[in-house]
Amino acid sequence: MADEDLIRGWIQPTTPTARELAMVLFRQRRVFVGVFLGVLAAAALYATFGTSYHATMRVLVRRGRADAPMGAAENAPLDLTRLATSEEDLNSEVELLRDDDVMRKVVEEIGIGRPDWLNFLHSGAGDAGRIERAARRLAHNIKVEPVKKSNLIAIDYSAGDPQAAAKVLRTLAQVYLDKHKVVHRPGGEFEFFEQQTTEAANRLETSKQHLLKFTADHGVIAAAQQRDLALGKLSELDISARQTSIDLAETQQRIRVLQEQLSSLPERTTTQVHTADNPELLKADKSSLLDLQLKRTQLLTKFEPAHRLVREVDQQIVQTQSAIAGESQSPVRDETTDKNPQFEWAKSELQHAQVQLKGLKAREAATTVQAADYREMSARLGDDAVTQQQLIDDEKAAEENYLLYVKKQEEVRMADALDRRGIVNVAIAEQPVAPALPAWSAWMVMAVGFVAAGGAGAGAAFTADYLNSAFRNPDDVLLYLNAPVLASLPKSVQGRLTA
Repeated sequence: MADEDLIRGWIQPTTPTARELAMVLFRQRRVFVGVFLGVLAAAALYATFGTSYHATMRVLVRRGRADAPMGAAENAPLDLTRLATSEEDLNSEVELLRDDDVMRKVVEEIGIGRPDWLNFLHSGAGDAGRIERAARRLAHNIKVEPVKKSNLIAIDYSAGDPQAAAKVLRTLAQVYLDKHKVVHRPGGEFEFFEQQTTEAANRLETSKQHLLKFTADHGVIAAAQQRDLALGKLSELDISARQTSIDLAETQQRIRVLQEQLSSLPERTTTQVHTADNPELLKADKSSLLDLQLKRTQLLTKFEPAHRLVREVDQQIVQTQSAIAGESQSPVRDETTDKNPQFEWAKSELQHAQVQLKGLKAREAATTVQAADYREMSARLGDDAVTQQQLIDDEKAAEENYLLYVKKQEEVRMADALDRRGIVNVAIAEQPVAPALPAWSAWMVMAVGFVAAGGAGAGAAFTADYLNSAFRNPDDVLLYLNAPVLASLPKSVQGRLTA
């Protein structure tokens, strides 16, 4: 048990040292040297025959133009929120640069899809297939990326010929600009708006003729205003009719009152009354009374108061006094009469009211006739106003459409002129030029190849050593067989000893 524990402690794996690593490379030197020389030779061949020239181009996406939208309004407002270049705009232009159609046109114009010595593998594809494969290779080799935090798009292309690399990018720029114009400015707009302008002008002329014919046939100039005036007159006549009815009722009542008043008033009235006594009769009666009183006095001197003569005289005195009293109570009256002014006023007012009543009845009849005429006129003008307003609206709409199409036609003409001049919202900020130096120099390629060859050779050596199942030293025997090594004999290889 003690020996086994000792052996187990002895064969515990440890971290390899630099010497052990060097021994691995020494044991697998053939593999290391072979791989190293192969990779270095490949680097030398690439430095000699695989040199590529790197051409670049920069496209600036800008808002140099703000085309008016094709809206139904005469002055369609510009979308001011889209004046700044957004990430979506940059991505759209990137995808447009990578478009298959653009790549095919570049291949067709440059001719990089011409038959070569590899085309025998695709002999049945024809020209279309050859161009399609060339376009795919071109799309794979061209790198199109937006530059961060800018409005630029970087396009890179590498080729073995510097002139060919620059030519590809120049052709791509021209094809891309043409594609941009086609995508953002579809053709046929000017012809469309020209046709619409002609049709709108014809509709406008037809609307004017209809309006003039309607005005001449119905004898109206401004039916709506004439209708309003007729309605105003009708309203005034209605107010006048109501007032006439009130005046009629008032006049009829006045006539009845005046007639009652005339029936109660006399035609003539006493203007002067003179009352006076009869002086001669009173004087005669008083003289007779005095004589009778004197006679009674004389008779009393001769006779008794009860005497017949005295009583007769007393009776005569009483009669005379009664006559004097009656004359005093019934004086002489002298009365003067004339026409009664109240009767005459009432009679005059009655005649005036009767005349006024006839005038009010005549006015009521005339007002009724005029109101009927204005009512009929208002109804007719109302219908004419609706029809005329519809014709005016049609003419106005036709005129607005005509002016709109004229404006849009001019906008499209200006946009087409800008397109023909190449004034678009993208510009080639950096023109491609033929590079004078390759992308990687020969010394740089050899240095990178030397480092890569060393790494590849070391990796291959360690891999071969790991896959070799032979025992290389006593430690391997102890590790795999778990048995102590009593002795090891050296191996002679070409005059040298090895364990």
